[in-house]
Amino acid sequence: MNLFADTDLQLPDAELQLQAQWLDAATADRWLQQLIAQTPWEQPQVRLYGRAYPVPRLVAWYGDAEASYRYSGLTHQPLPWTPLLAEIRRRVAAAAGQALNGVLLNYYRDGNDSMGWHSDDEAELGRNPLVASLNLGGTRRFDLRRKGQSRIEHSLALEHGSLLVMRGPTQHYWQHQVAKTRTPCAPRLNLTFRLIRSPS
Repeated sequence: MNLFADTDLQLPDAELQLQAQWLDAATADRWLQQLIAQTPWEQPQVRLYGRAYPVPRLVAWYGDAEASYRYSGLTHQPLPWTPLLAEIRRRVAAAAGQALNGVLLNYYRDGNDSMGWHSDDEAELGRNPLVASLNLGGTRRFDLRRKGQSRIEHSLALEHGSLLVMRGPTQHYWQHQVAKTRTPCAPRLNLTFRLIRSPS
């Protein structure tokens, strides 16, 4: 049974499934408040052209003990699962139909916080990685473009309580971003669950 059968997004060389109201509003509100308050947020720096810049959002990486994860030149050692995150993982894994052993929390405090163009194609995620993205808080636009292209081909509004699952060849052919916006927006928390197959 495909829980997402009525919300598949038809893009070539991609498998994306969006369930806009995956989570009821009361549970989404509670999870958002608890996670923002309980998470030991960090703002790591990345080096570009010899200079260090703080990433434009707050982050935290949780996972099984062996699920270290390297991206943007940084290796992240997992924090142990909290009871709340373990419960969220159980529910997301059941919806996605795959085991998941790590989650990256991204906290976008306002429209100035963002995520640049990238693909989730690190070697430790395997050939056709599944990424399940749970969105809590303010709605932000999620853009997609073909690798090697500059034009945005598709955009989604990721709303409070929505779940986006990317799988199959998506990361080979597509990049995605959450751009800065001048439109007033509430704080947003994004949890992207992954399966680390060969820890970095």
